[in-house]
Amino acid sequence: MIDQTKFKSGSRLERVLRSGRFAVTSELNPPDSADPEDVYRAALVLSSVCDGINAVDASGAHCHMSSVAICALLTRAGYDPVYQVACRDRNRIAIQGDLLGAAAMGVGNVLCITGDDVSAGDQPEAKRVFDFDSIQLLNTARIMRDEGIFLSGRKLTTPPRLFLGAAANPFVPPYDWRPLRLAKKIAAGADFIQTQYCFDVPRLQEYMKRVRDLGLHEKAFILIGVGPLRSDKAAEFMRTKVPGVVIPDAVVERLRKTPPKQKVSEGKRICVEIIQQVREIEGVAGIHVMAYRQEELVAELIQEAGLLPRPKRPVHKSPEETDAAA
Repeated sequence: MIDQTKFKSGSRLERVLRSGRFAVTSELNPPDSADPEDVYRAALVLSSVCDGINAVDASGAHCHMSSVAICALLTRAGYDPVYQVACRDRNRIAIQGDLLGAAAMGVGNVLCITGDDVSAGDQPEAKRVFDFDSIQLLNTARIMRDEGIFLSGRKLTTPPRLFLGAAANPFVPPYDWRPLRLAKKIAAGADFIQTQYCFDVPRLQEYMKRVRDLGLHEKAFILIGVGPLRSDKAAEFMRTKVPGVVIPDAVVERLRKTPPKQKVSEGKRICVEIIQQVREIEGVAGIHVMAYRQEELVAELIQEAGLLPRPKRPVHKSPEETDAAA
């Protein structure tokens, strides 16, 4: 079972997860701005309902304010950020230095991702780095934290206290391989997982069944990605243009049949329904809300889904326990 007493960082997110409560994280979409107020305005909307705020690291290979700078602003204001680190743009020397710097600023959560290729962004001529992939990055951060050394073997005076995360996508083939990939990330050091958007709950249920069979839900906290859709056109764009996003035809059709003035509210309703279904799946520890440029909707989604005050996670009994109770 997950150790409920040994904290890796003591962050709010880690405390909530280890307490057995259903956690909520969300993304702060980085501004194309040097004004810190742009960050603070978005964070203020999210902070009342989120246990961790992801500082996104140039997602889609588009340049925005850096994730480490957003973390600096968030920790200064007393928020609990999740520092996203992508391998695309920095080598191992820079990444190890950034991890130390983030920890020194009070960042306790780090999400390790490989990162989208530069061909996905608006500067495809940029030089790729990819000195690491996400698993190597996780292992490096774990070594720094647990062994107190750099990859070179040189000792750290004070190791960083980090609650390490990784990303997962249960919704794209090969489906049988996805839980095995998750197992590798957990073995490398992942303490929590944030998944890609979930619009296909039956596929998630199949994935989580295999995750439970492998005992992975007892080794890391799994947060399922959710988010509201503005319209059927937005859904079509996401599933055709955003790598890794899968939206079933039934969801798009439901939005298409909705009157224009009601599409946003219907997109919210779909998201709330998914949250409520996801919450009942054994092994799910929380949700990760991705509301691109719609941060103002996050509080409404959490409220309408019944996640305030933060509930305990459902207790799922084994067949043997159910028979004994009967």
